[in-house]
Amino acid sequence: MTPLQQEFWQAFRTATGETCETPSEISAFGDSPAMADELLALILSGQKTATCSLARWYRGPDAEPLPKPGNFALVLDGQDQPRCVLRITSVEIKPIRETDAQFAWDEGEGDRTLEDWMQGHCAFWEREADREGFSFSTDMDAVYERFELAWVPAPVA
Repeated sequence: MTPLQQEFWQAFRTATGETCETPSEISAFGDSPAMADELLALILSGQKTATCSLARWYRGPDAEPLPKPGNFALVLDGQDQPRCVLRITSVEIKPIRETDAQFAWDEGEGDRTLEDWMQGHCAFWEREADREGFSFSTDMDAVYERFELAWVPAPVA
């Protein structure tokens, strides 16, 4: 954690009485600063209450641990500045092709339909596959997370 992230996390703990020493994850959503800011805005508005990532990113010796209900995630904006804390409420692993319309709606992106979700997420994962050198398929397992906004700092007056 950077010093700014540590300060943000401590402010969260002080404001909420949370005893967790560190967040389980520190990251921005998406694959660009613009996408990170767009998805953060959806989270802060309450429209985005779910996210999905490839299960392969949680496998292997250097992988991050799978998220678990009750874990906290510190969310960064497109400039890598901490903006809010999420509490994971549920986690499910299943093939991408089994994504349902309710999950697509809860992700809060695009027109919130399953068709739009599949198109946008598959394009994102295909970019990641090209970058990381693997073949993408909707038969691959994904990690489906639902979350709630746990804390946003009060605006500075």
